[in-house]
Amino acid sequence: IFNGQLVPDNVFPFPSGGIDTSLIHSGCLKEVNNPAANEKLESIEEATLAGLKDLGAFGLQVPEELGGTGLKNSQVRGLPCHMHLVIPGWVPRSLHPPGCSLPFAGETVAAFCLTEPASGSDAASIRTVADLSPCGKFYTLSGEKIWISNGGIAEIFTVFAKTPIKVETGEMKERISAFIVERAFGGVTSGPPEKKMGIKCSNTAEVHFDNVKVPAENLLGGLGKGFKVAMNILNNGRFGMASALAGTMRGVIVKAADHAANRTQFGDKISNYGAIQEKIARMAMLHYVTESMAYVLSANMDMKVTDYKLEAAISKIFASEAAWHVTDEVIQVLGGMGYMQEAGIEKIMRDLRIFRIFEGTNDILRLFVALTGVQVETQKDLFCSLFSTSLSLFSFSLFPFSTFRKVGISSGFSLRGLVHSDLDSSAVQRLPEQLAHPPSSPQSLFPDKQFHLKRVADAVIDMYAMAVVLSRCAREVEGGDGILREERPSCQAAVLMVSWQGELLGNMKLISHAVVQNKGVYATHPFGF
Repeated sequence: IFNGQLVPDNVFPFPSGGIDTSLIHSGCLKEVNNPAANEKLESIEEATLAGLKDLGAFGLQVPEELGGTGLKNSQVRGLPCHMHLVIPGWVPRSLHPPGCSLPFAGETVAAFCLTEPASGSDAASIRTVADLSPCGKFYTLSGEKIWISNGGIAEIFTVFAKTPIKVETGEMKERISAFIVERAFGGVTSGPPEKKMGIKCSNTAEVHFDNVKVPAENLLGGLGKGFKVAMNILNNGRFGMASALAGTMRGVIVKAADHAANRTQFGDKISNYGAIQEKIARMAMLHYVTESMAYVLSANMDMKVTDYKLEAAISKIFASEAAWHVTDEVIQVLGGMGYMQEAGIEKIMRDLRIFRIFEGTNDILRLFVALTGVQVETQKDLFCSLFSTSLSLFSFSLFPFSTFRKVGISSGFSLRGLVHSDLDSSAVQRLPEQLAHPPSSPQSLFPDKQFHLKRVADAVIDMYAMAVVLSRCAREVEGGDGILREERPSCQAAVLMVSWQGELLGNMKLISHAVVQNKGVYATHPFGF
């Protein structure tokens, strides 16, 4: 995209099949799990944990030989829960069978320890240190981590610490390394559970490491490679958010549709009023895009696409903001009832707020998305690019296409043959117009000029959103008698939402009517259930 090239192979065709429905059709989450009780207790009830353990939900993507379930990314994306945070490629040898089957089977809880009091988004500023012993057999690790999920109950921790390492110049520098630390090593203590706005049943606590002796073989990924380990884990968490939040949106939209269909005011159902129709239609569009992102990205990962960090970041940003907007609008549709605890929406609202913060704040991820473009253009290190004086290439190559169109020159990319002709022009021809006003100078890309970077990031997010919904609609064309009556306006509206706001209203009415008639999201599930 940043080079003005359209590479559809990783988006078209839209994925199909491959879903494991055992958890979806399980009664555990509906019949045993009690979210209200979990929040009141500020922990998950043992019956729920036992049920999830029996289903294998604690190691969904871990290979079966290591005690996991062995599902693919696309299979996991269809499940109503996201219970795992383990990257199979980073399982250390010290945790291979028989030991590693325990955490994956739900017998032992694990935690990811990166954030510190003085280190939030700036992970490089961590102060936890690990020094290798003279004998070379163990590291002595000391430091403090905060806001650690499962921090008070975990027995195994992935801990990030600074370690001295000799660089190419021969100098000793501090670099981040990752370690597997067990509470049983001694010197590991936890603070009391934090009092939070939402996700109250998730144990969150400080974890302190006081001269913990960690076996040298518990080093993950190599000395000084901790940042890479962290990014792999965070990327996995980010791409999972899209599917989890798509499920959340689907559930709350049902409440809005039911209320709108049954609530009468001023002599008519409120579903017939334009203000309500616009809200419901926008909810449906945001859900449609989020769900489409989840399935395209998971399919890419199953195809062994090696670099998906940009798409994962985009999906996390879009999904977390879409879910917040949708839930907020559901409360608005329900009015006073939506504000009451009885409706169950206020709890969801509180729980959702953290998604725009953890796994990388959306603000930092937007900078990452935009600065990736700078890196592509200059072929230099991401952070060095910030201070380069040779960024004029970026200004030229990123923004010429709307100008080319005005003088009749083709932009050089098209989706003809991949999508229905009704969708081609509204999707492809208007993409470059999202970048119509470039920064006035290379200096505009400096860190203190983030207005422009945010705008570039939003344009890229919008373009990826358009690509995935076009892919999904294209598959519906191939699989049926043409574009489904309801899915066509949803797709077009999602595309137009980021380009021509004035053309949305016609599709808004169609989409809203379909959602109300269906008593929820009307679009068929990507895999048919």
